[in-house]
Amino acid sequence: MKPVLETITIENAIRAFEFEVPFFEFKWHYHPEYELTFIVKGSGMRLVGDSYLPFQAGDLVLLGSGIPHTWESDINSHETVAAVVIQFSEDFIANFMNSEAFYTIKKLLQASIRGLFFPSPLAKDIELQMSTIAAEKGVKQITALLNVLNDVAFENHQTLASPFYSPKNSKENETRINTVFNYIKQNAASTILLEQAATSVHLTSGAFCKFFKRMTGKTFSDYVNEIRIGNACNLITLTDKTIAQIALESGFENLTYFNRVFLKKKKCTPKEFRQKVKGMHS
Repeated sequence: MKPVLETITIENAIRAFEFEVPFFEFKWHYHPEYELTFIVKGSGMRLVGDSYLPFQAGDLVLLGSGIPHTWESDINSHETVAAVVIQFSEDFIANFMNSEAFYTIKKLLQASIRGLFFPSPLAKDIELQMSTIAAEKGVKQITALLNVLNDVAFENHQTLASPFYSPKNSKENETRINTVFNYIKQNAASTILLEQAATSVHLTSGAFCKFFKRMTGKTFSDYVNEIRIGNACNLITLTDKTIAQIALESGFENLTYFNRVFLKKKKCTPKEFRQKVKGMHS
């Protein structure tokens, strides 16, 4: 599926809003504006560039211009989801970045081109500050935004999309890579064939492998494994299913191979990952 170019109408330089919905719908899109998103409640999977990871309440992400992204939650969940979103244009923020006083914010925004995740923000404080931005107008809103960006700039963060991820802007490439992404997403729990993915975008297997590596910086099989491990982490976090069940439901037919891939991607075993998650919530 092709990421949709989202046209955002921003009055007074900033668009800030809070919302609560039954679920986050998969909407693979991008826009030229920066975006700061705080998840107030809910959980699911977050896709930013070639990063596919679980999210939960307290999740804070800063996105730079043009990077495709979406949050997706379970449509059958009985709990609603909610977020606070702040969007602002490059032209607006550039007005401040020439001053030495904003050097830290400037570096933060430059790094956000691949998406930044803040694993341990002061959740309640950030939520309150972002809610204030949504409620204010004019100079007060601008000041509140700059204060949030300055605070966030000093928080530890993780880069989401890989260094090799560089979405190409041609319509043909966008259509092709997102057809492949959608195929992987829909079939991650079952059999995925490189030949079928190649056929879906009218390429030979050899040409497809070169195209995919050029677009994502990864091999097709490695990317599929990352999506499957992301799904497995979600199941480990949200269910009490056995590791063997989770491996099978994530698309791994061989438990030994699942454990090996999981260790490589997460630097711990599935069992250790579950223990860490339980420790965080105890």
